[in-house]
Amino acid sequence: MRPVELPPLPGLNQLRVVLGVCGGIAAYKSAELVRLLMKQGCSVQVVMTESATQFIAPLTFQALSGKAVHVSQWPAGHSDNNIDRGMPHIDISRNADFLLIAPCTANSMAKYAHGFADNLLDNLVLARNCPMAIAPAMNVEMWNNPATQRNINQLKNDGVHVFGPAAGEQACGEVGSGRMLEPFEIVLELARAVNHKPLAGKKVLLTAGPTFEAIDPVRGITNRSSGKMGYALAQAAWLMGAEVSLVSGPTALPMPYGARVLSVQSAKQMHAAVFSQIDQQDLFIGVAAVADYGIKNPSAQKQKKQNGQLPGLHMEFELNPDILADVGEFASGQKKSLTVVGFAAETENLDDYANRKLDSKKADFIVGNLAQHALGADQTELTIYSKNPKPENLGSMDKLQAAQAVLSFISKHS
Repeated sequence: MRPVELPPLPGLNQLRVVLGVCGGIAAYKSAELVRLLMKQGCSVQVVMTESATQFIAPLTFQALSGKAVHVSQWPAGHSDNNIDRGMPHIDISRNADFLLIAPCTANSMAKYAHGFADNLLDNLVLARNCPMAIAPAMNVEMWNNPATQRNINQLKNDGVHVFGPAAGEQACGEVGSGRMLEPFEIVLELARAVNHKPLAGKKVLLTAGPTFEAIDPVRGITNRSSGKMGYALAQAAWLMGAEVSLVSGPTALPMPYGARVLSVQSAKQMHAAVFSQIDQQDLFIGVAAVADYGIKNPSAQKQKKQNGQLPGLHMEFELNPDILADVGEFASGQKKSLTVVGFAAETENLDDYANRKLDSKKADFIVGNLAQHALGADQTELTIYSKNPKPENLGSMDKLQAAQAVLSFISKHS
């Protein structure tokens, strides 16, 4: 299960969000959504429909957001507050950077698509002058209904972002598309919607994590790579607009949201997975800690010790394919531009080894760091090596921030 705590995401700090909550069973998830948005530094103003209050109390959202929740389009009294001057549908939207409707029911979606407005939230949608997204939530048959699909297409044509829906078991007991995305997924979708997208339209392929070279069905040779840097790069590339494919060795990490992930074990499997799709890519980033050698003669049975000895364990090593070098060679012979990025995790002489790797692998960039400071850690200090004789040191930062910095540098210099 993915943890609900997210690292700081680009574009969300101080973002003024109006969260519209419609009347559906998924409204209970919106409380967690408010909490996660607040953790990201967003300012959240909740607006509910009358039917939404049947599923969750406005007081819950008020406690989480620190702001009074608006339900009625009719002012409750007179004050100097602009919201109480009789035009909340105007004033609330003018104070917003983004309007997010989660959950968005089939009924509300139909009204937004056709410009109908008979409650405060509907009027706010019509009167807004900021970007808008909906997170649909409904029964699978309602979602698949042709009328709903027409409404979705109309909203997309109008520039509305559509987050989801997901497929799975629904509150009614049926299974299929129509589930509202989980709150952490909506937060990630929002970050992508507001983030600068220098990689929009690009296909990015990454490798991450260690490889595992089997000795027998139980034992194997691997390394200490956690996969955190590669996974952070995959997440950052998706946030920056790319279509992301990740070939991952065995890790204990939750999969990067939005990325297509193919799990492998050995270096040979990783090589095959990369070259099954490399010709479709615009950017390759080899972050995985790939074993240089594999076991030539793995045993089909578990090797047992006898009297403290291992007489049956005789390993022969063979050289594994060099994924980065083969990708560099492939890219040099292609008419289509393919940017090749490798990683160098060294324990000493980083500048020397990284520059050698840049030339020997025919890479466009090598990203280097000191392994003893980076393996398994949440922070890293990266240096980018390229044809420019002066390397670019990015300083120390958390791995998602470092990933964003690396991708921004590459997008500007490739």
